[in-house]
Amino acid sequence: MASKIYTKTGDQGKTSLIGGTKVPKSHLRIESYGTVDELNSYIGLSNDLITDNQSNISLKEIQDRLFTIGSSLACDPEKEPLMKIPDLKEQDVVFLEKEIDRMNEILPVMKSFILPGGHVAISTLHVTRCICRRAERLCVALQQQDIFVEPLVIKYLNRLSDYLFVLSRYIGHLLQVNEVQWKPRVQ
Repeated sequence: MASKIYTKTGDQGKTSLIGGTKVPKSHLRIESYGTVDELNSYIGLSNDLITDNQSNISLKEIQDRLFTIGSSLACDPEKEPLMKIPDLKEQDVVFLEKEIDRMNEILPVMKSFILPGGHVAISTLHVTRCICRRAERLCVALQQQDIFVEPLVIKYLNRLSDYLFVLSRYIGHLLQVNEVQWKPRVQ
């Protein structure tokens, strides 16, 4: 018989971090890794909408890193050194930077802000980028409240949002969709 997905342990509004520490489900740490989980789901949706093989491979790699980040955020920081949690590495940030540079080589220089839209894949990537920024803000809030978060997590999320922005432009370029330039209304 398969194990049940429900445990009923969260019915009172509490959950356990990896390591066993109980916290309210409203805890900022839970909000942060829940947002990373949401981000990972939107990366998957974005990947389903993209047909560029190199981008598909990169997004799968990013999903793996987001699981690493989620694991780190889901840990009680005092107990994490005793556990075998995968590590995020500086080379993961470098990977994003190289991908950004690769895509930027063929993109036209931006001369104005652009509005999200033009194709469902582009719009979904922009939504994904916004979720990434929210995850980053939540991790910064953890740090500001003296709740440990690995600094490399914040750096990675910052670079990932840049990557997602450039990827949205790159996919638009591949799809031959014109960017919608923001033209501010001046009175």
